[in-house]
Amino acid sequence: MELSRDSAPLFDRLAEVASRKPASFHVPGHKAGAGIGGAQAEIFARIMSIDYTEATGLDDLHHPEGVIADAQALAADCFGAEETCFLVGGSTVGNLAMILAVCEPSDLILVQRNVHKSVIHGLMLAGAKAVFVPPAIDEASGIAAGVQERDVREALERHPEAKALLVSNPNYYGMGIDLAPLAELLHDTGKPLLVDEAHGAHFGFHPGLPRSALAGGADCVVQSTHKMLTAMTMAAMLHIQGGRIDRPLIRQRLAMLQSSSPSYPLMASLDVCRRHLHVQGADAFTRGLDAVQYFCRQLSTLDRFELIEPSPQTTAYTTKDPFKVVVRDRVGGLTGYELQEALEREGGCLIEMADPRHVLLVFSLASTRDDSDRLLDAFRRILRHSDGKKQELRPSAANMIKVPPIGRLSHPIPFSNRFPGLDGLTGLAQGDAPPSTRLVPLAESVGQVAAEMVIPYPPGIPLLFPGEAITADTAHSLTELAQAGARFQGTRDIGAERTIRIYTTPSTDREDS
Repeated sequence: MELSRDSAPLFDRLAEVASRKPASFHVPGHKAGAGIGGAQAEIFARIMSIDYTEATGLDDLHHPEGVIADAQALAADCFGAEETCFLVGGSTVGNLAMILAVCEPSDLILVQRNVHKSVIHGLMLAGAKAVFVPPAIDEASGIAAGVQERDVREALERHPEAKALLVSNPNYYGMGIDLAPLAELLHDTGKPLLVDEAHGAHFGFHPGLPRSALAGGADCVVQSTHKMLTAMTMAAMLHIQGGRIDRPLIRQRLAMLQSSSPSYPLMASLDVCRRHLHVQGADAFTRGLDAVQYFCRQLSTLDRFELIEPSPQTTAYTTKDPFKVVVRDRVGGLTGYELQEALEREGGCLIEMADPRHVLLVFSLASTRDDSDRLLDAFRRILRHSDGKKQELRPSAANMIKVPPIGRLSHPIPFSNRFPGLDGLTGLAQGDAPPSTRLVPLAESVGQVAAEMVIPYPPGIPLLFPGEAITADTAHSLTELAQAGARFQGTRDIGAERTIRIYTTPSTDREDS
């Protein structure tokens, strides 16, 4: 039977079961919301009414043959894939599965350096080795963007044994590159291109948006359908095309990594999101694009605030997501963190992210001009409350997504699933106990080896991972971030105490990566 694009087979089946109000002798224990009491019941009741599990007729994510299989097939058709898998653990679980499906222990993979922490975790789980490819830095903003074709070519020439290339495109700020040259380069050597497209699930659906990674020739693509589209938080998709990916293996890896009791409301939200795109097409984005364009026009009339827009001279990125708006205080009177706090205080606006210089504003297909006006009013109130005196521009601070300058490819870096980052340390043999660690002030950490992952969050891009040498640039960047008020994951000490945990066993032959 041919599937209809305007159907949502999984959601429709859940709604039909809920309408029958069956007597439940099945998990979950809340029994379609009946067990939720108190004031919470009204909020949860509707979503709980479709919170079923693998009951008769509702299919099984880990062996889909019915409505889940149909929903995934429709998603593949909508997003331009040959096969699509629903994810209930966000893009994180998709990134882990991609790596574990491509890399055996000690296999080498080429990886863009400014990737999400989940990629580093995937390398650790796989016990793989990584050669990090440096990102290009946008000079106007100081933000790390995508990799350059010449660097990937050099990496392939140096390391023909590499199993694949994994890149993140676009970055958190919406900056992206044309992936077609990279796909062609990889495919000429029989290797797959893996793409963390967490922030680009909407790409390719409107002429005003960049084309998708699949359209650029990527073999396996992970998308956070909840970030820039309309699925629920944690709902994501993994797309595959071509014959370079072992599909049974990646499905097996997903079965290992994802819950054996996946959330049906999350999966249903993927189904409904896909139906909206299939039915509306480019029209789904008309209102949101109008809202963001209106906001940018109006903000440009406020002299104090500056939009970060692509310059004709930049080579760091070639595409820009119009829904991602980066703003900074032109005179440097407010850091990004202070501007975020002011916008939330003055306008009740929840801001996606701040770094030492910028705030990142995320619009979507659901945004309206009313939303834009509320945000603009907050900017105007900030202007009215300022003293009106022009201030000297503050020195440019390190950017949260910017890694310390990397002018070359890294050497192969082993990632251990025994104890992370230690395989490359001098004198460490298989079976040895890990060396001890200690806390040192950031100012004294240069030349030492990090014993923890240091992740400014958001956006979740590690500045350091365990086993990586700490350079002067890295220590300086971390100090500036801590002073500016950045939040960190992976470490308890940097923000409050300006200390970092290091291994006491130094590496004598490690290059900076």
